[in-house]
Amino acid sequence: MVSFVADNPPSAYFSAAVAAFLSEDAASVLGTLAANNPFGLDPEQKVAWEIEIKILKEVLADLEGTLFLEFAVPRLGSRIDAVLISGPAIIPVEFKCGEHQYRTAARNQVWDYALDLKNFHEGSHHSAIFPILVATAAASGEQQWRARAPDAVYPPRGCRPADLHRAISEALSEADGPMLDGDAWGRAPYHPTPTIIEAARALYSRHSVDEISRSDAGAKNLRLTSGAVEEIIDHTRRAKEKAIVFLTGVPGAGKTLVGLNVATQRRDFGEARAVFLSGNGPLVAVLQEALVRDELSRRRGTRKGAILQEVKPFIQNVHHFRDEGVRNPAAPFDHVVIFDEAQRAWNRRKTADFMKRRKRLANFDKSESEFLISYLDRHPDWAVVICLVGGGQEIHDGEAGIAAWLDAVRVAFPQWQVYLSPDLTDSEYAADLAIGALAGHSRMTLDPRLHLSISMRSFRSEKVSAFVKALLDHEHDRARTLLREISRTYPIAITHDLARAKEWIRHRARGSERYGLVASSQAQRLKPHAIDIRVDINPVHWFLNDRRDTRSSYYLEDAATEFQIQGLELDWIGVNWDADLRLKGGNWRYHSFRGDAWTNVRNEERQRYMLNAYRVLLTRARQGMVIFVPTGESSDPTRSPDFYDETYDYLSGLGIEQA
Repeated sequence: MVSFVADNPPSAYFSAAVAAFLSEDAASVLGTLAANNPFGLDPEQKVAWEIEIKILKEVLADLEGTLFLEFAVPRLGSRIDAVLISGPAIIPVEFKCGEHQYRTAARNQVWDYALDLKNFHEGSHHSAIFPILVATAAASGEQQWRARAPDAVYPPRGCRPADLHRAISEALSEADGPMLDGDAWGRAPYHPTPTIIEAARALYSRHSVDEISRSDAGAKNLRLTSGAVEEIIDHTRRAKEKAIVFLTGVPGAGKTLVGLNVATQRRDFGEARAVFLSGNGPLVAVLQEALVRDELSRRRGTRKGAILQEVKPFIQNVHHFRDEGVRNPAAPFDHVVIFDEAQRAWNRRKTADFMKRRKRLANFDKSESEFLISYLDRHPDWAVVICLVGGGQEIHDGEAGIAAWLDAVRVAFPQWQVYLSPDLTDSEYAADLAIGALAGHSRMTLDPRLHLSISMRSFRSEKVSAFVKALLDHEHDRARTLLREISRTYPIAITHDLARAKEWIRHRARGSERYGLVASSQAQRLKPHAIDIRVDINPVHWFLNDRRDTRSSYYLEDAATEFQIQGLELDWIGVNWDADLRLKGGNWRYHSFRGDAWTNVRNEERQRYMLNAYRVLLTRARQGMVIFVPTGESSDPTRSPDFYDETYDYLSGLGIEQA
């Protein structure tokens, strides 16, 4: 099993006091770099290192400090060419040998390095960071440092080699704070928090997750939970039993990460291999494409289709897996099946209707959860179903909730062992009655290790999901208290002006930090603001393509809905709040736009879906969000200011700052 704790410090291929570096022969430095490079030394890399060593020996001649060459940035799967620790300053340097220009991609690369150090490297939290981009063939360089951000990370400065000494000297003059010990800085622990895409890439490429995960309370929670799941699988296999595991967690706590970890570690386990399933089509598409692109970058000349066929058995759409079970009466190959967002499995009505219309099976009479358990129950010896359960995440008609799984076990599969997180009784999971009915089940085990209580998505604040819950539950005092705590590191703003909201996001995003707009799938009257949720975005383009692509999230043109963004995240989010969910008299009112007017939604199940949609949208940002609430238009009965005013006043009254 992969540990989620990064106990080892980040490494560099070469590190030494500046004086020692200057006194060491260039060939010796190159030899050390080559010896520590596990990928060998190709001619292009050798030339680049020779150029960098020569420049640094000239530039650092009268400076003091510690120099690190090829310093690891595990979360980004890369290495910084050089990091100079001198006085109170941290100076990462990226060299582009033979380059005449300071290209945006290269500038963002060194900016990302600086931000990664600031956010995740313990020795860099309280120091000024001055990233430098060196284009060795540039005709000129930037003449001064631009203003630093509140976290003391300066925007990158482009330098030609002749300007590098001056840039470093000016950085040392501007830096304040405590003097740094270079050796201690190099040994400081690294606590990165990966996105689910970064984690999937690292896991699939057989990199250790302990290189890309935090080692604080959140990661210890992950390790404990992952260990508990592995114990259950091993016990069930040895005892030749069948078991279902319910793993809960707050939004962004790492449920999917645990599931991917289990699936990855068992890729070569034969019959004990695990498959990761999700009914979230956009998540499956994005993760599959991300893995394929990553593999293509490493395996030049391999056909994309061939790699996709390798990736598909690892991450699959749960509905495709279900359909295979309908077509084929045999047991599935996999004995361990992980269902992400298991509460979104279809209820009996929706499953039966689909089977009748699309599969011509008129007598199908099982919920999706009951059928999936029955599919695994075909194994004559053992099987494990792992249900990853998000609280308050049901967002679509026909999603049965976790109670359907519990009822299926109680009624149809009483011989199965049941392992429950005690937190499954929380109101968010809507499973307390089903759990009560299971109370007499002699095979039920409560295991507190099966709950992830700390959000990992927002590495800047672990209380964002609690704030969102309090906001939606009208717990005003708790929401205000939590907002005061999280706003120190996780900015939240509100505005009536969409252009201002976009500028707020762009101003805060740095390097390649990803940002985008989101809106409820019921937000039909945002069209006057050029937000049309009827436009079906391609999640692969939206989440993975760069700033040059108009289809990407960066363009701030197309808004993703709760269905497209659930399970994924961005660094910065613009939440567009329409009149589908509005406050009236201190209570939420639910509306659907039909024809030319809003209609009341009275069905309690649909109301829960709509509230959960906003819960999803408000918990997608890792670093901060801005909320746009329109002012409305008195001449337009579908956008009356009365639809928006109380919602805006409520959010502002909680203490959310103006954008």
